[in-house]
Amino acid sequence: MAGKIKNRWELIKKFIEFFKSKHHREIPSASLIPENDPTVLFTTAGMHPLVPYLQGQGHPLGRRLVNVQKCIRTRDIDEVGNETHHTFFEMLGNWSLGDYWKKEAIEYSFEFLTKVLGFEKEKIAVSCFAGDKDAPRDVESAEVWRRLGVKDERIAFLSKAENWWEPAGESGPCGPDTEMFYWIGSDKELPEKFDVEDKRWVEIGNDVLMQYNKVGEGKYEGLEQKNVDFGGGVERTVAVLLGLDDNYKTPEFWPIIQEIEKLSERKYDESVVGDGAHPPSMKRVLGDNNSSVLSNISSNKRAMRIIADHIKAAVFILGDERGIKPSNLGQGYVLRRLIRRAIRYGRLLGIEDNFTVHVAKSVLPIYPDYQELHRNHKFIFEELDLEEERFKKTLEKGLKKFEQVAKDEIITGREAFLLFQSFGFPIEMTVELANEKNVKIDLEEYNDEFKRHQDLSRTASSGQFKSGLADDSEKTKRLHTATHILVEALKIVLKTEVKQKGSNINPERSRFDFSFYRKLTDSELREVEELVNRVIENGLEVKREEVPLKDAFESGAQGEFGAKYPDLVSVYTVVDHSDKKGYFSKEICTGPHVKNTREIGKFRIVKEQSVSSGVRRIKSVVE
Repeated sequence: MAGKIKNRWELIKKFIEFFKSKHHREIPSASLIPENDPTVLFTTAGMHPLVPYLQGQGHPLGRRLVNVQKCIRTRDIDEVGNETHHTFFEMLGNWSLGDYWKKEAIEYSFEFLTKVLGFEKEKIAVSCFAGDKDAPRDVESAEVWRRLGVKDERIAFLSKAENWWEPAGESGPCGPDTEMFYWIGSDKELPEKFDVEDKRWVEIGNDVLMQYNKVGEGKYEGLEQKNVDFGGGVERTVAVLLGLDDNYKTPEFWPIIQEIEKLSERKYDESVVGDGAHPPSMKRVLGDNNSSVLSNISSNKRAMRIIADHIKAAVFILGDERGIKPSNLGQGYVLRRLIRRAIRYGRLLGIEDNFTVHVAKSVLPIYPDYQELHRNHKFIFEELDLEEERFKKTLEKGLKKFEQVAKDEIITGREAFLLFQSFGFPIEMTVELANEKNVKIDLEEYNDEFKRHQDLSRTASSGQFKSGLADDSEKTKRLHTATHILVEALKIVLKTEVKQKGSNINPERSRFDFSFYRKLTDSELREVEELVNRVIENGLEVKREEVPLKDAFESGAQGEFGAKYPDLVSVYTVVDHSDKKGYFSKEICTGPHVKNTREIGKFRIVKEQSVSSGVRRIKSVVE
């Protein structure tokens, strides 16, 4: 292969350079914690920070953009452990915001893949949207691919389930996509016809063609501004470039795997026991017919992949400037689950001492370009160690509970599931313990309980998305502007600098997290609420300007500490000529906002509470 790219950094550099040559402007990777987006816990794709611009708002840097975005996806966490699945990943992205369309998008993708990366044209296959009642067959994209030299046999037309990008919520920009695949099997095996079910065809890119707006369940209308959103996974692309069928053997994972090998004194490519992936003792307890459980009992390889993936994801969440800590709520809950799942698999590998910090230290050198990780490394290591100590205590309680339920001849499936749900015991651990005591487990009932739990989890996860992606309704605009005013009011009343630690705004309420060391008094909360309402009643203009980043900071605009901003930014100012500064608040923000504070209505604080040590939360509404 002609590309000669050896790692993520070389791939990213080539990608950015190529699209800059096509007149795209580079934008920085946004935070993993979405700002003012109630629909997702984490940034799950490169387009999330760009939603206002995909919906028609002008971007300060123009209509052609490029970047690499760090992402977290956890809805299918149970799939982690195979060769390609990751919780944290980087996404190459280039966008056209109402500029070029299908022809140019596909031509750019093809040129980058073949001429820059050196992928052989003969080994490329593509898929296009087959069409349905909502939108026609995408013959336009297919024709562009044909003109570029892709044979008809290598073009597959697939249904909406495979070749349509839906918004995360109930509404938003959407449309057909055309995906690119590359053959990683041997040259002798290269088939004439593309079969999407053949895993030797690996997806290496996807052009999303946003030409519709979803306005309700099963209802679509044409978009005035047609957008292109290319996405390509860094880890997967590097693996293909290096001729690897296992992402965990790339430079982005292998140093982490080597650290786990050292800590566990086991090898990645060997099984836990000599006669296959499953210890004989477990086979005696489970029997040969319990394949659903046996398939979950991991080889070293699967356990090490889970540890490497989860600790890497935890490092990026902890290292984010918005200061997420393990907790039982929101992002903190996901973080806690990742860390504890990694610890459980560490125990299965025989690692008894605290080890997560050692694994985390092997992650940092892989990513020298993410300065926030290195700046916050002490916080990362401290929180990992604290969580590992907490989980040790939970494990001890779980062992006591196991002793209680193991007194009978059989452990019921509900009891085994309780050990999993309440004490974090994987079924593998419970089986090993039961075997030592010659006690059986009702695995059929356990599987039923586990499936019911998964179904409920998926339902709960779906609830995260029901507001619609980056809702820009009038109520949300009012709450968003009120939250800006709230930040300044807190600084004035508390007479200290407060820093935003996260926000979540939907049409029902605003939730704002900020740094402060104690509970606010009733008097302070009343004073903050009154100040916000005074600003609202004064009918102040809310002005948007696009200015160079340096000028924005020099003018007094507030930005998030450690956040990366493009060279040109949007600044929203609540203008107040009675103030000597000329404004009440001024913040770097993408919007949306009202044009006058009177549009907000009456502001009311509903609740003030602790989120974690040094972080408080205010929930508020407008009426």
